[in-house]
Amino acid sequence: MTGEPRVSCVFICHDGAGRLLLARRSAGARDEPGTWDTGAGALEFGESFEAAVTREVREEYATEPREITLLGVRNVIRADPPSHWVAVVFAVRVDPAGVAIGEPHKFDELGWFRRATLPSPLHSQLEPALALLPADPPGTE
Repeated sequence: MTGEPRVSCVFICHDGAGRLLLARRSAGARDEPGTWDTGAGALEFGESFEAAVTREVREEYATEPREITLLGVRNVIRADPPSHWVAVVFAVRVDPAGVAIGEPHKFDELGWFRRATLPSPLHSQLEPALALLPADPPGTE
C-alpha cells in the first residue's frame, strides 16, 4: 500500500426520533456495490469538518443538516482495495421530508431504519461507525 492517508467525514444521518438514514450503493459506487451505508466524503484542503459534512449531506441527500455532532475518529486501513482513511464520524440530524438521492451514480435507494432492523447486506465499515453512535443520538427528541 502506498500513498498518504486521506481524511473522510462520515455522517450518520438520523431523524431525531430513532431512525437512521442509509443509502444502498449502486453499481457506480467506489466499493462494495449493493451494500447499505452511511454518507461520507473526503475533507477538502482548507475546509472545516462541519463545512465538509454540510457540503456532503447536500450532495448525497439533497438536504441541509439541522444539527451536526462529532462522535469520534476511526483509523481505517484496508487491503482490498488498498486505502488508508482517517474517518471523522458525525451524527447529523436531518428532516426526513427533505431527503432525496442527490448522487444517483453512487446510490440507488435510500431508506430509514431502526438499529434493530438494519437492512442487508451492510457495508463493511458501517457497523464500526455505528458503534460510535449513542443509543439515543444527539438531537433525539
